[in-house]
Amino acid sequence: MISHTCRELLFSQYILQNKGTNMKIAYKITDSEMRTYNGFQWKLGKWYETTGKGDLCSPGWFHFYSDPLVGMFMNPVHAGIENPRLFRVEVEGKVLDDYGLKCGYSRARFIEEIPVPQISPVQRVRFAILCAKEVYKGRKWNKWADNWLSGKDRTEESAASVESAIIVIESAAESAASATESAFYATRLALSTEEIAFYATKSAVSAAKSAFYAVKSAAESATKSKKIDLIRIARKAMKK
Repeated sequence: MISHTCRELLFSQYILQNKGTNMKIAYKITDSEMRTYNGFQWKLGKWYETTGKGDLCSPGWFHFYSDPLVGMFMNPVHAGIENPRLFRVEVEGKVLDDYGLKCGYSRARFIEEIPVPQISPVQRVRFAILCAKEVYKGRKWNKWADNWLSGKDRTEESAASVESAIIVIESAAESAASATESAFYATRLALSTEEIAFYATKSAVSAAKSAFYAVKSAAESATKSKKIDLIRIARKAMKK
């Protein structure tokens, strides 16, 4: 019988041999015990399969992220896993994409654990603002956003001012088209993250709220033809 340690070594060799091939890769966030929604238990190297039927939130799909940074930015508003672990996953079979927010595959196996990116509260707010800028074109708000991103003006007063200028336009998230829906949830996560609530300054909270309402306003005019590049935005948000 092959020992567990030997099996792990053989599997690691397989991964090294297949890097650079056409292997499809996605990323999965789990809790400290490698469990996900409803306590589903994953194991390294084991294939799992489901039907690939129904919408992405149904049991017919395994949920993943196309990029580890996007996954960690979206975690607070998706699974909300505390003390998460992050894995690189080999995926195949049927596929369903949710406009860059997440993706679903019908067959997958974990191939290796990777370091969890450390994201600061300011970086989360920056991500929210950058997403909002993709869909909201109000001149006054974008001028404020540029000043906040550059560090020129991060006062609570200025954030509250532009928020009040756009909050009058109310649009339900359910009616948002693809690009705006992506930005809506991206900005909502900045408001729901405990880091923001407990550790960030009031100006950062106001900035996140401003981005959130900008996206809600943009929902009316968004078109389904546009897709936000969340990977590019996530990388930009991490830059100092």
